[in-house]
Amino acid sequence: MKNNTMKARRMIIISLDAVGERDLDFMKEMPNFRRFFERAALCPHVESVYPSLTYPAHAAIVTGCAPKTTGIVNNLRFQPWRKKPDWFWQRRFIKRTTIYDEAAKKGMKTAAFLWPVTGRAKITWNLPEVWANHFWENQVTVSFANGTPSFQLDLYRRFGKMLDGVRQPNLDNFVQSCLLYSIKKYHPDLTLVHWTDVDTNRHDYGVNSPEVLEAFRRHDSRLGELFQLLHEMGWEEDTDLVLLGDHYQKDTNRIVYPNYYLKKLGWLEPGKTGVRHWQVLGRESGGSCNIYVKDEARIPEVRRFLESWKERPGSPIEEIFDQEEAAAMGADPEAAFVLEAKDGWYFQDGMEFACETVNQEKNPAHHLGNHGFHPKREGYQTFFAGAGPDFLPGARRETMNLIDEGPTLARILGVELTGAEGRAALELLV
Repeated sequence: MKNNTMKARRMIIISLDAVGERDLDFMKEMPNFRRFFERAALCPHVESVYPSLTYPAHAAIVTGCAPKTTGIVNNLRFQPWRKKPDWFWQRRFIKRTTIYDEAAKKGMKTAAFLWPVTGRAKITWNLPEVWANHFWENQVTVSFANGTPSFQLDLYRRFGKMLDGVRQPNLDNFVQSCLLYSIKKYHPDLTLVHWTDVDTNRHDYGVNSPEVLEAFRRHDSRLGELFQLLHEMGWEEDTDLVLLGDHYQKDTNRIVYPNYYLKKLGWLEPGKTGVRHWQVLGRESGGSCNIYVKDEARIPEVRRFLESWKERPGSPIEEIFDQEEAAAMGADPEAAFVLEAKDGWYFQDGMEFACETVNQEKNPAHHLGNHGFHPKREGYQTFFAGAGPDFLPGARRETMNLIDEGPTLARILGVELTGAEGRAALELLV
């Protein structure tokens, strides 16, 4: 067993967004995934964080802490006055240290490719996931302001023509080209990669659609290209390769808008671009929704409304968690309540309708698959696997939490995540 003073030879972490435990059997049928899993240490059943969204999950992976501790409690920042709130793009929003911070302190060179919440992070070669969100911004200046300018300029000059906005598979193909080029040129010690092809296609077409299967095949090809590069560079024997998921998805066909009801009750007032005034506000997280209440004296009244709504025939609400229960699960401690959606439903922040059926011809932003649900929902778990000199081939741990991954990775890197709430999965390590 390695002690905390030992340094890994090299580590590449690939996050497969929205890939879960239920995908493992299919993945193992593909040549490059099969090659990886045949020698990997594996935990097939990893519970994500609550809400099980991309940004809270990725912050948890690198810190070993729940959303209430990292401060990344949603993908979006709390800006109800804006129709399009900013995301938690920048590293400054994470309230704990990360594995890439600690690796840098040890003198390791780091690289990141569209890893969430890394804007302006102290990463040696950083291509962050951030985009222009306002009319006065453009993508080039926003990217350069949040990442490594000269590094990004080189990447965009070489591979930028591959992009078509954030559309897939163009985006992951761009990330893949940047990854392979950068590994060969810069030789980073720690590399963080975020592939979103499966997540995008599950949103657009449903969890087990043919389009998703094609996205998995593209992932398999990308993995094969990485294997070939590591072989050519003579890195196969001294590189730890980690594949992990951040959350899963569930099929959805109905959308509910809690703020419609709160508006009808006089608890919030719409503005030109968002919410003008509010006393009670809903904030969606896909399969869950936080309810914020400004005046604590109003909480019993809000509780009565939510409970009566839950009991109505055809209600979209599966569970109601109060503030104490939600905080105990790692969710935003500022929320008075958290609503959990029934199967087939997800929440949105609009105020014009009570609910509607998913109709992508009417609105391309409608989703046939979504996440944000409670991490203990049946069949909703993700996975963690590692292969390389620091992982025990064939080792298996049946269950773990997403917050255990940071301490596990830190153990290999020989760094310490101060304040981490998870525990290292030592059973998977040599």
